[in-house]
Amino acid sequence: MLAVEHQDCLRQLAAGHATIDDEPSQMGDSGAVVFPIDGDGRNGSAAVRSPLAGLTGRPANSAAEGAQHMKGVAIGIDLGTSGIRAALVDARRDVMAMTSAPIGAAERSDPDAWWRALREATGALAREASLIDVEGIAIDGTSGTILPVDAAGRPLAPASLYNARADPAAVARVSRVAPPGSAARGASSPLARALAWRNLKGWAHLLHEADWLAGRLCGRFGVSDWNNALKTGFDPAIPGWPDWLHALDLDPSLLPEVVPPGRTIGRISPPIAKRLGLPAAVRVVAGTTDGCAAFLATGAVEEGDGVTSLGTTLTLKLLSSRPVLAPDNGIYSHRIGSLWLPGGASNTGGGALAKYFSPARLAALSARIDPSVVSGLDFYPLPSAGERFPIADDALPPRETPRPADDVAFLHGLLESIARIEAEAYRRLAELGAPLVRRVFTVGGGARNPEWAAIRARVLGEAVPGVELRTPRALEAAVGTAGLALP
Repeated sequence: MLAVEHQDCLRQLAAGHATIDDEPSQMGDSGAVVFPIDGDGRNGSAAVRSPLAGLTGRPANSAAEGAQHMKGVAIGIDLGTSGIRAALVDARRDVMAMTSAPIGAAERSDPDAWWRALREATGALAREASLIDVEGIAIDGTSGTILPVDAAGRPLAPASLYNARADPAAVARVSRVAPPGSAARGASSPLARALAWRNLKGWAHLLHEADWLAGRLCGRFGVSDWNNALKTGFDPAIPGWPDWLHALDLDPSLLPEVVPPGRTIGRISPPIAKRLGLPAAVRVVAGTTDGCAAFLATGAVEEGDGVTSLGTTLTLKLLSSRPVLAPDNGIYSHRIGSLWLPGGASNTGGGALAKYFSPARLAALSARIDPSVVSGLDFYPLPSAGERFPIADDALPPRETPRPADDVAFLHGLLESIARIEAEAYRRLAELGAPLVRRVFTVGGGARNPEWAAIRARVLGEAVPGVELRTPRALEAAVGTAGLALP
Protein backbone atom coordinates (compact mmCIF):
# COMPACT_ATOMS: atom_id res chain seq x y z
CA MET A 1 0.00 0.00 0.00
CA LEU A 2 1.06 3.57 -0.57
CA ALA A 3 2.08 5.68 2.36
CA VAL A 4 -0.67 8.10 3.41
CA GLU A 5 1.05 11.09 1.83
CA HIS A 6 1.44 9.20 -1.46
CA GLN A 7 -2.24 8.30 -1.48
CA ASP A 8 -3.29 11.89 -0.73
CA CYS A 9 -0.93 13.22 -3.40
CA LEU A 10 -2.28 10.82 -6.01
CA ARG A 11 -5.89 11.69 -5.20
CA GLN A 12 -5.10 15.37 -5.70
CA LEU A 13 -3.20 14.67 -8.91
CA ALA A 14 -5.95 12.49 -10.33
CA ALA A 15 -8.48 15.18 -9.56
CA GLY A 16 -6.36 17.82 -11.29
CA HIS A 17 -5.74 19.87 -8.10
CA ALA A 18 -1.94 19.93 -8.24
CA THR A 19 -0.13 23.07 -9.33
CA ILE A 20 2.82 23.70 -11.57
CA ASP A 21 6.07 24.74 -10.02
CA ASP A 22 8.08 26.75 -12.52
CA GLU A 23 10.87 27.68 -10.14
CA PRO A 24 14.30 27.23 -11.74
CA SER A 25 16.33 24.19 -10.84
CA GLN A 26 19.36 24.46 -8.62
CA MET A 27 22.91 23.19 -9.08
CA GLY A 28 24.26 20.91 -6.39
CA ASP A 29 27.79 21.14 -5.05
CA SER A 30 28.87 18.31 -7.34
CA GLY A 31 27.51 20.05 -10.42
CA ALA A 32 24.51 17.75 -10.62
CA VAL A 33 21.19 19.32 -11.46
CA VAL A 34 19.17 19.04 -8.25
CA PHE A 35 15.51 19.87 -7.69
CA PRO A 36 14.24 20.72 -4.19
CA ILE A 37 11.68 17.90 -4.20
CA ASP A 38 10.85 15.93 -1.11
CA GLY A 39 10.01 12.24 -0.96
CA ASP A 40 6.47 12.46 -2.26
CA GLY A 41 7.33 14.62 -5.26
CA ARG A 42 6.36 17.97 -3.74
CA ASN A 43 8.52 21.07 -3.71
CA GLY A 44 8.13 22.63 -0.28
CA SER A 45 4.86 24.53 -0.13
CA ALA A 46 4.29 24.37 -3.89
CA ALA A 47 3.61 21.01 -5.49
CA VAL A 48 5.57 19.93 -8.55
CA ARG A 49 3.11 19.04 -11.26
CA SER A 50 3.24 15.26 -11.58
CA PRO A 51 2.78 13.40 -14.84
CA LEU A 52 -0.16 11.70 -13.12
CA ALA A 53 -1.98 15.01 -12.72
CA GLY A 54 -5.54 14.94 -13.99
CA LEU A 55 -5.41 11.63 -15.82
CA THR A 56 -8.92 10.90 -14.61
CA GLY A 57 -11.02 14.03 -15.09
CA ARG A 58 -13.13 15.14 -12.13
CA PRO A 59 -16.84 15.94 -12.45
CA ALA A 60 -17.88 19.57 -12.37
CA ASN A 61 -19.83 20.80 -9.33
CA SER A 62 -21.83 23.19 -11.48
CA ALA A 63 -22.47 24.04 -15.09
CA ALA A 64 -20.31 27.16 -14.76
CA GLU A 65 -17.47 25.19 -13.24
CA GLY A 66 -17.83 22.57 -15.96
CA ALA A 67 -17.58 25.19 -18.69
CA GLN A 68 -14.53 26.71 -17.04
CA HIS A 69 -12.94 23.29 -16.57
CA MET A 70 -13.36 22.48 -20.26
CA LYS A 71 -11.42 25.52 -21.42
CA GLY A 72 -8.03 23.88 -20.99
CA VAL A 73 -6.94 22.16 -24.20
CA ALA A 74 -3.53 20.62 -24.92
CA ILE A 75 -1.65 18.96 -27.74
CA GLY A 76 0.40 15.80 -27.32
CA ILE A 77 3.01 14.89 -29.93
CA ASP A 78 4.20 11.28 -30.15
CA LEU A 79 7.36 10.82 -32.21
CA GLY A 80 7.36 7.10 -32.92
CA THR A 81 9.44 4.77 -35.03
CA SER A 82 7.62 5.53 -38.29
CA GLY A 83 6.10 8.97 -37.86
CA ILE A 84 4.34 11.46 -35.65
CA ARG A 85 0.89 11.25 -34.11
CA ALA A 86 -0.73 14.35 -32.67
CA ALA A 87 -3.63 14.41 -30.21
CA LEU A 88 -5.78 17.39 -29.27
CA VAL A 89 -7.19 16.67 -25.80
CA ASP A 90 -9.62 18.63 -23.65
CA ALA A 91 -9.53 19.10 -19.89
CA ARG A 92 -11.34 15.82 -19.29
CA ARG A 93 -8.76 13.91 -21.37
CA ASP A 94 -11.30 13.36 -24.13
CA VAL A 95 -9.74 13.29 -27.60
CA MET A 96 -10.99 16.13 -29.78
CA ALA A 97 -8.86 15.24 -32.81
CA MET A 98 -6.09 12.83 -33.74
CA THR A 99 -3.79 13.12 -36.74
CA SER A 100 -0.58 11.62 -38.04
CA ALA A 101 2.28 12.29 -40.45
CA PRO A 102 4.72 9.65 -41.70
CA ILE A 103 8.50 9.67 -41.49
CA GLY A 104 10.20 7.34 -43.93
CA ALA A 105 12.68 4.80 -42.64
CA ALA A 106 15.47 6.42 -44.66
CA GLU A 107 14.87 9.80 -42.98
CA ARG A 108 14.17 8.64 -39.43
CA SER A 109 17.60 9.96 -38.31
CA ASP A 110 16.96 13.38 -39.89
CA PRO A 111 15.71 16.00 -37.39
CA ASP A 112 14.36 18.09 -40.26
CA ALA A 113 12.04 15.19 -41.12
CA TRP A 114 10.78 15.13 -37.50
CA TRP A 115 10.04 18.86 -37.70
CA ARG A 116 8.29 18.52 -41.05
CA ALA A 117 6.10 15.72 -39.68
CA LEU A 118 5.28 17.76 -36.58
CA ARG A 119 4.16 20.69 -38.73
CA GLU A 120 2.07 18.41 -40.95
CA ALA A 121 0.37 16.64 -38.03
CA THR A 122 -0.32 19.91 -36.20
CA GLY A 123 -1.64 21.51 -39.36
CA ALA A 124 -3.99 18.56 -39.80
CA LEU A 125 -5.26 19.10 -36.24
CA ALA A 126 -6.11 22.70 -37.11
CA ARG A 127 -8.20 21.46 -40.04
CA GLU A 128 -10.15 19.08 -37.79
CA ALA A 129 -10.73 21.26 -34.72
CA SER A 130 -10.16 24.77 -33.40
CA LEU A 131 -6.78 25.34 -31.72
CA ILE A 132 -7.78 28.67 -30.19
CA ASP A 133 -8.00 27.26 -26.63
CA VAL A 134 -4.73 25.31 -26.69
CA GLU A 135 -2.75 26.13 -23.55
CA GLY A 136 0.10 23.65 -23.65
CA ILE A 137 2.02 21.22 -25.84
CA ALA A 138 4.24 18.30 -24.84
CA ILE A 139 6.27 15.79 -26.85
CA ASP A 140 7.32 12.20 -26.30
CA GLY A 141 9.96 10.32 -28.23
CA THR A 142 11.62 6.93 -28.50
CA SER A 143 13.72 6.15 -25.46
CA GLY A 144 17.41 6.52 -26.26
CA THR A 145 17.38 8.46 -29.55
CA ILE A 146 19.98 11.22 -29.17
CA LEU A 147 21.28 14.19 -31.15
CA PRO A 148 24.29 16.55 -30.88
CA VAL A 149 23.46 20.22 -31.49
CA ASP A 150 25.25 23.56 -31.33
CA ALA A 151 24.30 26.46 -29.05
CA ALA A 152 21.52 27.52 -31.43
CA GLY A 153 20.06 24.02 -31.57
CA ARG A 154 21.37 23.21 -35.04
CA PRO A 155 22.07 19.47 -35.47
CA LEU A 156 25.72 18.62 -35.98
CA ALA A 157 25.17 15.01 -37.09
CA PRO A 158 22.31 12.65 -37.88
CA ALA A 159 20.49 11.38 -34.81
CA SER A 160 21.62 8.14 -33.24
CA LEU A 161 18.47 6.01 -32.98
CA TYR A 162 17.29 4.17 -29.90
CA ASN A 163 18.19 0.74 -31.29
CA ALA A 164 21.64 1.62 -32.67
CA ARG A 165 24.57 -0.33 -31.29
CA ALA A 166 27.37 1.59 -29.61
CA ASP A 167 31.05 0.96 -30.18
CA PRO A 168 31.94 -2.02 -27.93
CA ALA A 169 34.89 -0.11 -26.46
CA ALA A 170 32.56 2.74 -25.47
CA VAL A 171 30.09 0.27 -23.98
CA ALA A 172 32.91 -1.21 -21.91
CA ARG A 173 33.96 2.26 -20.69
CA VAL A 174 30.45 3.04 -19.52
CA SER A 175 30.12 -0.37 -17.87
CA ARG A 176 33.32 0.20 -15.89
CA VAL A 177 32.00 3.35 -14.21
CA ALA A 178 28.20 3.03 -14.21
CA PRO A 179 26.64 1.12 -11.29
CA PRO A 180 25.08 -2.25 -12.13
CA GLY A 181 21.52 -0.92 -11.96
CA SER A 182 22.06 2.03 -14.30
CA ALA A 183 19.95 2.18 -17.47
CA ALA A 184 22.99 3.76 -19.19
CA ARG A 185 24.61 0.33 -19.48
CA GLY A 186 24.09 -2.00 -22.42
CA ALA A 187 25.01 -2.54 -26.06
CA SER A 188 22.75 0.28 -27.29
CA SER A 189 23.59 2.70 -24.47
CA PRO A 190 22.88 6.31 -25.56
CA LEU A 191 25.67 7.48 -23.28
CA ALA A 192 28.14 5.13 -24.95
CA ARG A 193 26.94 6.22 -28.40
CA ALA A 194 27.38 9.89 -27.42
CA LEU A 195 31.08 9.30 -26.78
CA ALA A 196 31.57 8.97 -30.54
CA TRP A 197 30.72 12.70 -30.90
CA ARG A 198 33.12 14.07 -28.30
CA ASN A 199 35.39 15.68 -30.93
CA LEU A 200 32.59 17.43 -32.83
CA LYS A 201 33.33 21.13 -33.29
CA GLY A 202 30.70 23.46 -31.88
CA TRP A 203 28.92 20.77 -29.88
CA ALA A 204 26.94 22.51 -27.12
CA HIS A 205 24.11 20.18 -26.09
CA LEU A 206 23.40 16.47 -26.02
CA LEU A 207 19.65 16.17 -26.59
CA HIS A 208 17.02 13.50 -27.04
CA GLU A 209 14.63 13.78 -29.96
CA ALA A 210 11.72 15.06 -27.83
CA ASP A 211 14.04 17.66 -26.28
CA TRP A 212 15.04 18.96 -29.69
CA LEU A 213 11.50 19.30 -30.97
CA ALA A 214 10.50 21.13 -27.78
CA GLY A 215 13.47 23.43 -28.33
CA ARG A 216 12.33 24.16 -31.86
CA LEU A 217 8.96 25.21 -30.47
CA CYS A 218 10.19 27.56 -27.73
CA GLY A 219 13.79 28.38 -28.70
CA ARG A 220 15.20 26.90 -25.48
CA PHE A 221 17.61 24.05 -26.13
CA GLY A 222 19.53 22.10 -23.50
CA VAL A 223 16.55 20.86 -21.43
CA SER A 224 15.37 17.27 -21.03
CA ASP A 225 13.07 15.30 -18.72
CA TRP A 226 13.55 12.57 -16.13
CA ASN A 227 12.43 9.77 -18.46
CA ASN A 228 14.22 10.60 -21.70
CA ALA A 229 17.46 11.26 -19.82
CA LEU A 230 17.37 7.97 -17.88
CA LYS A 231 19.33 5.86 -20.39
CA THR A 232 21.82 8.70 -20.86
CA GLY A 233 22.84 8.26 -17.22
CA PHE A 234 20.47 10.57 -15.34
CA ASP A 235 19.58 9.33 -11.86
CA PRO A 236 15.96 10.21 -11.02
CA ALA A 237 16.47 9.21 -7.39
CA ILE A 238 18.79 12.22 -6.80
CA PRO A 239 17.35 13.65 -9.08
CA GLY A 240 20.42 14.71 -11.04
CA TRP A 241 23.42 13.64 -13.08
CA PRO A 242 25.53 11.26 -10.96
CA ASP A 243 29.16 11.89 -10.12
CA TRP A 244 30.39 8.74 -11.89
CA LEU A 245 29.81 10.51 -15.24
CA HIS A 246 32.90 12.61 -14.53
CA ALA A 247 35.02 9.48 -15.10
CA LEU A 248 34.05 9.46 -18.79
CA ASP A 249 35.71 11.57 -21.45
CA LEU A 250 32.59 13.69 -21.91
CA ASP A 251 32.25 17.37 -21.06
CA PRO A 252 29.55 17.58 -18.32
CA SER A 253 28.37 20.92 -19.71
CA LEU A 254 27.02 19.05 -22.74
CA LEU A 255 24.45 17.26 -20.59
CA PRO A 256 21.02 18.88 -20.56
CA GLU A 257 19.28 20.39 -17.58
CA VAL A 258 16.73 17.78 -16.54
CA VAL A 259 13.26 18.63 -15.21
CA PRO A 260 10.22 16.53 -14.26
CA PRO A 261 7.82 15.62 -17.06
CA GLY A 262 5.07 18.22 -17.13
CA ARG A 263 7.30 21.14 -16.11
CA THR A 264 6.91 24.26 -18.25
CA ILE A 265 10.19 24.96 -20.06
CA GLY A 266 9.11 27.98 -22.08
CA ARG A 267 6.48 29.66 -24.25
CA ILE A 268 6.09 28.93 -27.92
CA SER A 269 7.99 31.41 -30.06
CA PRO A 270 5.67 33.85 -31.88
CA PRO A 271 6.81 32.94 -35.42
CA ILE A 272 6.33 29.21 -34.72
CA ALA A 273 2.93 29.85 -33.12
CA LYS A 274 1.83 31.76 -36.22
CA ARG A 275 3.11 29.06 -38.56
CA LEU A 276 1.34 26.29 -36.62
CA GLY A 277 -1.85 28.25 -36.02
CA LEU A 278 -1.46 28.19 -32.24
CA PRO A 279 -2.11 30.91 -29.63
CA ALA A 280 0.94 33.01 -28.77
CA ALA A 281 0.91 32.08 -25.06
CA VAL A 282 1.07 28.28 -25.44
CA ARG A 283 3.29 26.64 -22.82
CA VAL A 284 5.90 24.17 -24.05
CA VAL A 285 6.09 21.45 -21.43
CA ALA A 286 8.74 18.81 -20.74
CA GLY A 287 7.64 15.50 -22.20
CA THR A 288 8.54 11.87 -21.64
CA THR A 289 9.36 8.65 -23.51
CA ASP A 290 6.89 6.95 -25.81
CA GLY A 291 6.58 3.99 -23.43
CA CYS A 292 5.77 6.16 -20.41
CA ALA A 293 3.33 8.20 -22.50
CA ALA A 294 1.48 5.07 -23.58
CA PHE A 295 1.24 4.02 -19.93
CA LEU A 296 -0.18 7.40 -18.91
CA ALA A 297 -2.76 7.25 -21.71
CA THR A 298 -4.39 4.12 -20.28
CA GLY A 299 -5.61 5.81 -17.09
CA ALA A 300 -3.38 3.76 -14.79
CA VAL A 301 -2.71 5.99 -11.78
CA GLU A 302 -2.52 3.79 -8.66
CA GLU A 303 0.30 1.76 -7.17
CA GLY A 304 -0.17 -1.78 -8.40
CA ASP A 305 -1.61 -0.68 -11.74
CA GLY A 306 0.06 -2.54 -14.58
CA VAL A 307 -0.01 -2.10 -18.35
CA THR A 308 0.61 -5.11 -20.57
CA SER A 309 1.41 -4.50 -24.23
CA LEU A 310 0.59 -7.47 -26.46
CA GLY A 311 2.47 -6.62 -29.61
CA THR A 312 5.25 -8.39 -31.45
CA THR A 313 6.70 -8.90 -28.00
CA LEU A 314 5.15 -8.92 -24.52
CA THR A 315 6.07 -5.87 -22.45
CA LEU A 316 4.73 -4.75 -19.11
CA LYS A 317 5.08 -1.81 -16.75
CA LEU A 318 3.87 -1.45 -13.17
CA LEU A 319 3.42 1.57 -10.90
CA SER A 320 5.46 1.15 -7.73
CA SER A 321 6.32 3.26 -4.69
CA ARG A 322 9.97 2.23 -5.07
CA PRO A 323 12.32 1.73 -8.01
CA VAL A 324 13.13 -1.78 -9.16
CA LEU A 325 16.49 -2.49 -10.76
CA ALA A 326 17.41 -5.86 -12.23
CA PRO A 327 20.01 -5.33 -14.97
CA ASP A 328 20.31 -9.04 -15.72
CA ASN A 329 16.64 -8.96 -16.80
CA GLY A 330 16.84 -5.55 -18.48
CA ILE A 331 14.60 -4.00 -15.82
CA TYR A 332 14.99 -0.36 -14.87
CA SER A 333 12.58 2.19 -13.45
CA HIS A 334 11.32 5.49 -14.82
CA ARG A 335 10.10 8.06 -12.33
CA ILE A 336 6.46 9.11 -12.69
CA GLY A 337 5.68 11.92 -10.25
CA SER A 338 6.02 10.47 -6.76
CA LEU A 339 6.00 6.90 -8.05
CA TRP A 340 8.21 4.67 -10.17
CA LEU A 341 7.54 2.68 -13.30
CA PRO A 342 9.58 -0.51 -13.48
CA GLY A 343 9.10 -2.56 -16.59
CA GLY A 344 10.34 -5.57 -18.45
CA ALA A 345 10.00 -7.16 -21.87
CA SER A 346 9.70 -10.79 -22.94
CA ASN A 347 10.46 -12.04 -26.43
CA THR A 348 7.19 -13.97 -26.47
CA GLY A 349 4.09 -12.42 -28.02
CA GLY A 350 2.74 -11.81 -31.49
CA GLY A 351 6.05 -12.60 -33.14
CA ALA A 352 5.91 -16.15 -31.78
CA LEU A 353 2.31 -16.58 -32.93
CA ALA A 354 3.14 -15.25 -36.41
CA LYS A 355 5.37 -18.28 -37.02
CA TYR A 356 2.22 -20.38 -37.30
CA PHE A 357 -0.79 -18.20 -38.06
CA SER A 358 -1.67 -15.18 -40.17
CA PRO A 359 -3.71 -12.46 -38.40
CA ALA A 360 -6.89 -13.60 -40.17
CA ARG A 361 -6.30 -17.26 -39.33
CA LEU A 362 -5.49 -16.39 -35.73
CA ALA A 363 -8.76 -14.45 -35.37
CA ALA A 364 -10.81 -17.26 -36.91
CA LEU A 365 -9.26 -19.94 -34.69
CA SER A 366 -9.52 -17.79 -31.55
CA ALA A 367 -13.29 -17.48 -32.02
CA ARG A 368 -13.54 -21.27 -31.64
CA ILE A 369 -11.64 -21.41 -28.33
CA ASP A 370 -13.48 -21.87 -25.04
CA PRO A 371 -11.35 -19.66 -22.74
CA SER A 372 -12.88 -21.15 -19.57
CA VAL A 373 -11.29 -24.52 -20.36
CA VAL A 374 -7.67 -25.26 -19.43
CA SER A 375 -5.72 -26.34 -22.51
CA GLY A 376 -3.50 -28.82 -20.69
CA LEU A 377 -0.52 -27.70 -22.79
CA ASP A 378 2.69 -26.21 -21.43
CA PHE A 379 4.58 -24.16 -24.02
CA TYR A 380 7.10 -21.32 -23.97
CA PRO A 381 6.43 -19.60 -27.32
CA LEU A 382 9.35 -17.62 -28.75
CA PRO A 383 10.09 -16.43 -32.29
CA SER A 384 13.64 -17.82 -31.93
CA ALA A 385 16.07 -18.82 -29.20
CA GLY A 386 16.68 -16.29 -26.45
CA GLU A 387 14.65 -14.69 -23.67
CA ARG A 388 15.01 -11.51 -21.56
CA PHE A 389 12.27 -11.55 -18.94
CA PRO A 390 10.97 -13.16 -16.76
CA ILE A 391 13.76 -15.60 -17.63
CA ALA A 392 17.14 -14.16 -18.58
CA ASP A 393 18.66 -16.73 -20.95
CA ASP A 394 20.14 -15.77 -24.33
CA ALA A 395 19.98 -19.40 -25.42
CA LEU A 396 16.52 -20.39 -24.15
CA PRO A 397 14.91 -22.39 -26.98
CA PRO A 398 11.23 -22.09 -27.90
CA ARG A 399 9.07 -24.86 -26.43
CA GLU A 400 6.07 -25.42 -28.68
CA THR A 401 5.73 -29.19 -28.75
CA PRO A 402 3.97 -31.56 -28.74
CA ARG A 403 1.77 -29.80 -31.28
CA PRO A 404 -1.83 -31.02 -31.35
CA ALA A 405 -3.26 -31.97 -34.72
CA ASP A 406 -6.11 -29.52 -34.10
CA ASP A 407 -4.99 -25.93 -34.76
CA VAL A 408 -7.64 -24.59 -32.36
CA ALA A 409 -6.15 -26.67 -29.54
CA PHE A 410 -2.63 -25.63 -30.55
CA LEU A 411 -3.48 -21.91 -30.54
CA HIS A 412 -5.33 -22.35 -27.24
CA GLY A 413 -2.13 -23.72 -25.72
CA LEU A 414 0.01 -20.94 -27.16
CA LEU A 415 -2.28 -18.15 -25.90
CA GLU A 416 -2.58 -19.74 -22.46
CA SER A 417 1.18 -20.20 -22.24
CA ILE A 418 1.85 -16.55 -23.10
CA ALA A 419 -0.66 -15.61 -20.39
CA ARG A 420 1.33 -17.72 -17.90
CA ILE A 421 4.52 -15.93 -18.94
CA GLU A 422 2.75 -12.60 -18.32
CA ALA A 423 1.63 -13.76 -14.86
CA GLU A 424 5.15 -14.96 -14.07
CA ALA A 425 6.58 -11.63 -15.20
CA TYR A 426 4.34 -9.70 -12.79
CA ARG A 427 5.21 -12.21 -10.05
CA ARG A 428 8.91 -11.69 -10.79
CA LEU A 429 8.55 -7.91 -10.52
CA ALA A 430 6.92 -8.37 -7.10
CA GLU A 431 9.74 -10.68 -6.07
CA LEU A 432 12.21 -7.92 -6.99
CA GLY A 433 10.41 -5.35 -4.81
CA ALA A 434 7.47 -4.03 -6.84
CA PRO A 435 3.91 -4.32 -5.51
CA LEU A 436 1.59 -7.14 -6.53
CA VAL A 437 -0.32 -6.16 -9.63
CA ARG A 438 -3.93 -5.25 -8.83
CA ARG A 439 -5.27 -3.88 -12.11
CA VAL A 440 -4.02 -4.66 -15.63
CA PHE A 441 -4.71 -2.39 -18.61
CA THR A 442 -3.97 -4.03 -21.97
CA VAL A 443 -2.74 -2.33 -25.12
CA GLY A 444 -1.33 -3.55 -28.43
CA GLY A 445 -2.81 -5.70 -31.18
CA GLY A 446 -3.47 -8.63 -28.84
CA ALA A 447 -5.81 -6.47 -26.76
CA ARG A 448 -8.41 -6.83 -29.53
CA ASN A 449 -8.67 -10.62 -29.08
CA PRO A 450 -11.58 -11.28 -26.65
CA GLU A 451 -10.81 -14.97 -26.19
CA TRP A 452 -7.24 -14.19 -25.27
CA ALA A 453 -8.46 -11.53 -22.81
CA ALA A 454 -10.66 -14.12 -21.11
CA ILE A 455 -7.80 -16.61 -20.95
CA ARG A 456 -5.53 -13.96 -19.44
CA ALA A 457 -8.16 -12.99 -16.88
CA ARG A 458 -8.38 -16.61 -15.76
CA VAL A 459 -4.62 -17.22 -15.66
CA LEU A 460 -3.77 -13.90 -13.98
CA GLY A 461 -6.60 -14.42 -11.50
CA GLU A 462 -5.18 -17.79 -10.51
CA ALA A 463 -1.70 -16.30 -10.04
CA VAL A 464 -2.82 -13.08 -8.28
CA PRO A 465 -6.27 -13.48 -6.69
CA GLY A 466 -8.34 -10.33 -7.04
CA VAL A 467 -6.49 -8.89 -10.03
CA GLU A 468 -8.75 -7.04 -12.50
CA LEU A 469 -8.39 -6.56 -16.25
CA ARG A 470 -9.41 -3.01 -17.13
CA THR A 471 -10.19 -1.31 -20.42
CA PRO A 472 -7.66 1.47 -21.11
CA ARG A 473 -8.96 5.02 -21.24
CA ALA A 474 -6.94 5.59 -24.42
CA LEU A 475 -4.45 3.63 -26.48
CA GLU A 476 -2.40 6.38 -28.12
CA ALA A 477 0.82 7.63 -26.52
CA ALA A 478 0.03 11.13 -27.83
CA VAL A 479 -2.99 11.24 -25.51
CA GLY A 480 -0.84 10.48 -22.48
CA THR A 481 1.64 13.15 -23.52
CA ALA A 482 -1.12 15.71 -23.98
CA GLY A 483 -2.12 15.11 -20.37
CA LEU A 484 1.27 16.43 -19.26
CA ALA A 485 0.53 19.79 -20.90
CA LEU A 486 -2.94 20.38 -19.49
CA PRO A 487 -3.18 23.19 -16.93
